[in-house]
Amino acid sequence: MASRAELTVADDSATLAEVREAVEDCRRCPLWRNATQTVFGEGPDSAEVVFVGEQLGDQEDIAGKPFVGPAGRVFDAILEEAGIARQKTYVTNAVKHFKFEPRGKRRIHSKPNAGEIQACRWWLDKELDIIRPKLAVALGTTAVQSLLGKALPVTKARGETIERADGLKVFITVHPSFLLRIRDEAGKRAERAKFLQDMKAVKRLMG
Repeated sequence: MASRAELTVADDSATLAEVREAVEDCRRCPLWRNATQTVFGEGPDSAEVVFVGEQLGDQEDIAGKPFVGPAGRVFDAILEEAGIARQKTYVTNAVKHFKFEPRGKRRIHSKPNAGEIQACRWWLDKELDIIRPKLAVALGTTAVQSLLGKALPVTKARGETIERADGLKVFITVHPSFLLRIRDEAGKRAERAKFLQDMKAVKRLMG
């Protein structure tokens, strides 16, 4: 049964602002219980490209905005180098609540499961239906699963563009947090360069 939140934006006339307000009351999966707040996407409803991350991190959960933590800062810097204006793009996550495991005073990111991804896909679909972008960029495995409805190994599919049944083109790459997890400096520089090339490919696909 649809929740009251979903019923308020179930028709095709809903705006992003209305969906953003409705998602605050989402109870489609249990993740809302421990999260500080729902974190919806950010950007214009006329964006040509939608970047879809996996799920928010600790800083995003507190700030209420997507991609504002360490990975977000890497993402912003590389977008700028690639010539993509973030303010003209729409940035969101496949899962809108922070899933974590407490470890002392820290909250450690925990990967969403298939049920949680599927539950939150309802909201991502609403974002895409309203924006109707030329391209969606899947940043990481959770985003791939949410956008394509199936799991694909990002290491093998990276750089591919897959067209969905509805015509939306999905470009696959890693999540920028992947770069932060690399300890070796040479390896980190190489992966950063590779991610920059991916974003330049996105820029070309945007036309």
